[in-house]
Amino acid sequence: MKILILGVNGFIGHHLTKRVLAETDWVVFGMDIADDRLGDIVNNARFHFLEGDISINKEWIEYHVKKCDVILPLVAIATPKLYVEDPIGVYNLDFEMNIDIIKQCVKYHKRVVFPSSSEVYGMCTDQVFKEDESFLVVGPIQKERWIYSCCKQLLDRVIYAYGTRGHIQFTLFRPFNWIGPRLDSLFAAKEGSSRVVTQFIADLLMKHPIVLVDGGHQKRCFTFVDDGIDALMKILENKDDVCRNEIINIGNPRNQCSVRELADILKKIFMEHPKHRHDQEYSEIIESSSESYYGKGYQDIYSRKPNIEKARTLLNWEPQRGLDDALKMTLHSFLEENRIAL
Repeated sequence: MKILILGVNGFIGHHLTKRVLAETDWVVFGMDIADDRLGDIVNNARFHFLEGDISINKEWIEYHVKKCDVILPLVAIATPKLYVEDPIGVYNLDFEMNIDIIKQCVKYHKRVVFPSSSEVYGMCTDQVFKEDESFLVVGPIQKERWIYSCCKQLLDRVIYAYGTRGHIQFTLFRPFNWIGPRLDSLFAAKEGSSRVVTQFIADLLMKHPIVLVDGGHQKRCFTFVDDGIDALMKILENKDDVCRNEIINIGNPRNQCSVRELADILKKIFMEHPKHRHDQEYSEIIESSSESYYGKGYQDIYSRKPNIEKARTLLNWEPQRGLDDALKMTLHSFLEENRIAL
């Protein structure tokens, strides 16, 4: 099988590529604007990499869409700070660039494995989110945070419409807060634009305060990336065609905690780390309003918990890594990755 991964150097992209090359005989064609996460896999004979931009290298993309069996368009801006600061940039990359790729998949009748998002559920009031039943609820227009959710949801709907009318095959997968090694860079955290886990870890490392937005009462379910990749590999394999035209949550409902609890756990793990257990001072945990931290265009999601019965049934998949272990591995890895950066 030949796989095209756009955004191959991203968090999901590089972990998936490493697993594909280690465990299968599949060939991967990948493109990204950098290769710093790829490491030695760039030398693998079954990996073909182009340093490029999906807004520029359109001929290369179309050629490889035509050439490959499965297309994974993983390129997206996926940090809430940027949803508020640059909503047009989010729209241009997350929707416009990706819809062009979907249209090429339609042109050549290709299979698409597309990263939807747990954010599409928005402010749904269900206790757990079900792929085919839960309402997708977002806030008012002036809360610009929702542009990401709307981009992903519209892409989901377009892909679904094409697929159910026979123009493409698809699987939409919805990651719920995947974490693990090489999640975000220290640079992104310094800018305040990394995801919450790495933002908190970086703040601990830099001795900055850990900021709980609106008290940190929001709840999330954190999924270790190896568990997520296990599911994604099964989706790519698609044994007996069970994933055709399906939407599948990939998350760990057992790993739910509030953002306040997350801050406490990460601080405890950091204070127990061999290189930091004797630090003279540690980050304090403080509170801030969402408007002060993100701006007026922000609105939060207070609970995000997946129903994973479909993943269990279709993929015979169950997440394995518990919350404390997943956070410890993520934190230790981040410290090692950035040990000479400060």
